[in-house]
Amino acid sequence: MARATHGAPVELDVDDRVVRVTNPDRVLFPLAEVTKLDLVRYYLAVADGIVRALWQRPTTLERWPKGVVEGARLAQRDGSPGDAFYQKRVPRGAPEYVETVRISFPSGRTADEICVTEPAVVAWAANLGTITFHPWPVRRGDVDHPDELRIDLDPQPGTGFTDAAEVAAEARALLTELGWVGWPKTSGGRGVHIYVRIEPRWTFVEVRHAAIAFARELERRRPDLVTTSWWKEERGRKVFVDYNQNARDRTIASAYSARARPWAPVSTPLTWDELASGIDPRELTVRTVPDRLARLGDPWAGIDDQAFDLSPLLAWWERDQREHGLADMPYPPDHPKMAGEPRRVQPSRARRDN
Repeated sequence: MARATHGAPVELDVDDRVVRVTNPDRVLFPLAEVTKLDLVRYYLAVADGIVRALWQRPTTLERWPKGVVEGARLAQRDGSPGDAFYQKRVPRGAPEYVETVRISFPSGRTADEICVTEPAVVAWAANLGTITFHPWPVRRGDVDHPDELRIDLDPQPGTGFTDAAEVAAEARALLTELGWVGWPKTSGGRGVHIYVRIEPRWTFVEVRHAAIAFARELERRRPDLVTTSWWKEERGRKVFVDYNQNARDRTIASAYSARARPWAPVSTPLTWDELASGIDPRELTVRTVPDRLARLGDPWAGIDDQAFDLSPLLAWWERDQREHGLADMPYPPDHPKMAGEPRRVQPSRARRDN
């Protein structure tokens, strides 16, 4: 049987690099009619923004070689197969300009992941079918001490983007009280992400503890809308603050990453005023974001200007343990058991076992 072709290869000049796009007419997003070449050109159009987001960070590639077609599935962390997969180790045959950095997983194993230093690396990865870039919250100069705190606001069933934006406003007020600056973006779905640059002085465990302390304070202030419950059966119709996105080897789609959904959405940086204005995240796509960036500039242009001291949140963590008896919370299921962590058993099952 003859192999299907999707157009002759196209060569693009990217800052004096030649990036070859194979099968450029392959449709990666059928609903949005976005081809592989369209996706590569999208990433080049937002190069300043996405390179800033990925700069010198170990980065996992979420690859969809056949596109976001009906029935396609992403392979899961438990090893179940799929049509798409996470590429953690640098692919074979990478060009010489693709730099890498060695990272350690919670299991103790290591891997050399790509480390973005220029637009050509992003374009090359997009040619491999990379739709989403998942950077670690560290730079290659120190891969064991995160330089950002990630606040992931995840709407649960019965809630949506408007609710996440309302919680984000509460989070902004809390950050202001701390004297910190937060940088919001859409998740590419219904959620909101807020990033805070921090001094790279603390371990992953400590940064995760700080995220839990922040989440608990949000929950105290808005118990009607915020939950920190790890178990879905306890969350209700609220917005979950996913503190575990700060655990080692947990990553979030970068700013300006496309997401693997049929309409080709983009995880898009916003100003706080835009987030409060009722902006529709479904309108922020591979087709629309380049023009938005050209017109308005990058709302995250100043994100690296200042890094903050995490000590106040770690003091809250200690206070919650001392005064409220609040201990650690469960880690993700694929993470090794950690000291001080409670049982990873959902509450309803624990009650049955007792």
